[in-house]
Amino acid sequence: MPVYNDWAAVAHLLPLLHLALPCPARVLLVDDASPEPRDQPIPPQLSRVASVSILRLRRNLGHQRAIAIGLVYIYQNWRDIDAVLVMDADGEDRPQDLPALLGRFAAEDGRKVVFAARAKRLESAGFRFFYRLYRLLHKALTGVSVRVGNFSVLPPQALSTLVVVSELWNHYAAAVFRARIPHTSIPLARGKRLAGRSRMNFVSLLVHGLGAISVFSDIVGARLLALTAGAILLTVVLAGIVAGIRLFTDLAVPGWATYVTGMLVIVLAQALIVSLALVFIIVSGRAAPSFLPLRDAAYFIDRVEQVDA
Repeated sequence: MPVYNDWAAVAHLLPLLHLALPCPARVLLVDDASPEPRDQPIPPQLSRVASVSILRLRRNLGHQRAIAIGLVYIYQNWRDIDAVLVMDADGEDRPQDLPALLGRFAAEDGRKVVFAARAKRLESAGFRFFYRLYRLLHKALTGVSVRVGNFSVLPPQALSTLVVVSELWNHYAAAVFRARIPHTSIPLARGKRLAGRSRMNFVSLLVHGLGAISVFSDIVGARLLALTAGAILLTVVLAGIVAGIRLFTDLAVPGWATYVTGMLVIVLAQALIVSLALVFIIVSGRAAPSFLPLRDAAYFIDRVEQVDA
């Protein structure tokens, strides 16, 4: 669980995890360089919360990169794990949904990543509108339909793959899709925060969405290039039709038609050049060394604290 100042919510969440977990589990809280100190004690006598560790990061990286570092730490330091559960620490990923999530995981024989698909959201109407708009844009640019977040359970073999997936540094769920790790989802409603207020604003959400799209940057570039080329071809065909009408028929053609067609061709040609340059930049960038979570995550870890449960 990535944590940024949500220590009060964590104190409420751990007893709920204790009630919802079917078996003892170790909890790793990834402290994303919270400026506020932890002043909430870990509740005692939580038999199904076997241990609580706090992984302190050197700097604030955002919850997606905090998840990436946490997964690498678990892969390198925790042995004999049956599954890894990824969830937010504020309570919006409801602990009471764990039996359904883990039940589906068991039904898939522990071979697939199981995501919680958001069947119902509690945000404002404006947020839901922009979220639907984002989903349409994401589908159009990447070809991937998205309705999942961080709340998921993944098998150990998926973990061993993710730690060498560079895209994990930008977006956890998108990295699973891009790496073609077998996955499925079940519809679950989103809960309410247990304490405190969300620090995510419109800009943060926009950056989060762009991070998910950037995982598919080569596909986005190729689609934009194809769309621009198709628009140019359509414009040239329409220009040919206008010229044919003007030269070979007696039908009247508005004087502005020629100018508008020429301007469209120029604008679209410039768009084609930009799209082509974008594609080559993306493709050449794939050959350059990139962030590798398994290799580079250790640079951002400050220390690990063991907390009594």
